[in-house]
Amino acid sequence: MTSRLLQRLRCAAFAVVALAAASASAAPAALTPHPVRLDDGRRFSLNLPAELEIVPVVQGLKRVRFFARSPDGRLFVTDMHDLSDNQRGRVYALDGWDEQKERYTKVSVYLDKQRNPNSVAFYTDPSGKSWLYVANTDKLLRYRYRNGDLKPSSEPEVLASFPDYGLSYKYGGWHLTRTLAFGGDKLYVSVGSSCNACVEKEDVRAAILQMTPDGSGRRFYATGLRNAVGLLYRNGRLYATNQGSDHLGDQKPDETLFEVRDGADYGWPYCYHSQGKPLADAKFPRKAGCAAVPKALAFFPSHASALGLSWFPAADGGLLRDEFLVALHGASKLSLDHGYRIVRVKADGRSGGELVSGFLAGGKVLGRPCDVLRTGRDSFLFTDDKSGVIYRVRPKR
Repeated sequence: MTSRLLQRLRCAAFAVVALAAASASAAPAALTPHPVRLDDGRRFSLNLPAELEIVPVVQGLKRVRFFARSPDGRLFVTDMHDLSDNQRGRVYALDGWDEQKERYTKVSVYLDKQRNPNSVAFYTDPSGKSWLYVANTDKLLRYRYRNGDLKPSSEPEVLASFPDYGLSYKYGGWHLTRTLAFGGDKLYVSVGSSCNACVEKEDVRAAILQMTPDGSGRRFYATGLRNAVGLLYRNGRLYATNQGSDHLGDQKPDETLFEVRDGADYGWPYCYHSQGKPLADAKFPRKAGCAAVPKALAFFPSHASALGLSWFPAADGGLLRDEFLVALHGASKLSLDHGYRIVRVKADGRSGGELVSGFLAGGKVLGRPCDVLRTGRDSFLFTDDKSGVIYRVRPKR
């Protein structure tokens, strides 16, 4: 055998091994049961990759929802208390992290008596002043924030108001959450629809708004999004999860993740997505059809209720590098077994498989994932708004 032929064979063998290694690294990690013990005495298992661990770090909250980090690095989280509009929503500040016990030792009520606060966000203006923004059902508020504050440093400014009726005035309509995200010097606010599927009387519904940090210059950034609860801004692009209508059966429409385009119409109620393709809803015909509706970056099982999302950069170099994590809150029809998971989505929209599952077991709901916050390489926090628990997932020690 000549040396040239031998060299070629070695190169070919190396290429095969490299390809196999790349395929193996791209394959979703198998999930294994991890025991969970809560302070209320409950014991159950959740499924994660073997190289990760899961720990409850805050317990005893109510309908805990979305995270935000303050300019001084503190963690804040919203709590909508329950479904009734009873002015009992809160914003908590989480302090005193104990790495050994893996617990926040100080959970302070930063704001009380809020109307269904789903989302908060922080912004530091060019003069160096920091502000806390609170998205209630009926109003967008902002408060002056100073490092280490345990209470707001000012009375609230009302930057915008939103309609709060729909299915029931008490409940604030079909979709009572408002979500915030800052991108550069702009604030994005999502407002859900007032119904399952209808032609809205007010154009502020089923849309994402864009405005300046003081509330001026308000305009529509995107429309036709039935309920875009999860917002994420990164690298100059806005991403949103969206929930589909409920009248099209058990297996459609898709729940979706969009890279939101400025000025785009995402079709609701006239159009929906099924298996990633925009289709016309026969109940709401329109001349324009659905051909111009943007395709989803990723899609999920029907009625899975896609909510919060987070991004893990390629520079992390870990299991979750270059991926989104998306919380699927779960379908109300338990027999579908759609949602009740946290799933992985590749940068190009391909599915990365499940990362956390087991919140629906034997027909019993053990929790409902809501928001996800990256805290480091393969490390993140997520909220469970059914049990009032915040969990930490991290590499096994």
